[in-house]
Amino acid sequence: MAGGDGAGTGSGTYDDSAGRAARARRAADVLRQRIVDGDYADGALPDERILGRSLGATRNVVREALNLLRDEGLVTRRRGIGTHVTARKCGHGLDRLVGLAEELTPYGTVTNEVREARLVPHAPPAITERLGLADRCDAVYIERLRRLDGTPLSLDSTWLAPDIGRPLLDRRLTDRDLFALIEETSGTRLGSAEVTVHAVTAEPDTARLLEVADGAALFTIDRLTRLADGRPVDVESLRVRTDRFALRTVLPRARSQRPGE
Repeated sequence: MAGGDGAGTGSGTYDDSAGRAARARRAADVLRQRIVDGDYADGALPDERILGRSLGATRNVVREALNLLRDEGLVTRRRGIGTHVTARKCGHGLDRLVGLAEELTPYGTVTNEVREARLVPHAPPAITERLGLADRCDAVYIERLRRLDGTPLSLDSTWLAPDIGRPLLDRRLTDRDLFALIEETSGTRLGSAEVTVHAVTAEPDTARLLEVADGAALFTIDRLTRLADGRPVDVESLRVRTDRFALRTVLPRARSQRPGE
């Protein structure tokens, strides 16, 4: 069966009724996974013919897939030079409780610009409720712009219970994770966190700080962290650049409760 992209049963490629655009999207999905997994360590992707053989796709499909990744900002394409990964995505695991800087250390130098760090009298009710504090109780607010090798990566907003947060105000916050500082100053281990990840668009101020376009897609990681005894002490909202960040985890399949399922 011949088509506009040259696909055929004798070429080693596959074809279906979905059309070339769908095949390009599927090829882009595979290439994106490889890039995020670090398969192209030197940043250069193979040429279109080699990629086509590995993907079971024609050159036209591969070309469209690479253009999709270019439009996402994941790769650059230049005639005579080839296709290159623009920036390696940083992986952050969701299967253990660690600070973002702890996870990012293998990728480069992490620094934090402290934009705010203060005790807030009469914290918002939504915050005191999540932290299990009395109504109109004080809370500590810390906002930091996190950079990796000088490039903005995330804007982190954190509310802390006052007894946990006050000692942090006297500590160096530019190059330390809050999790490590909480355990250090409180003498208590953190126990668990409830995490929600969703997508938002960057409003103008956040876009300016993260150096992305207005309306660019961002990950928002909302996290409520508890001490080992279950007490909630840390409410965070992290806005993270999607072009430089990937979330990872390993999920075991739960055993079925019903025989035969």
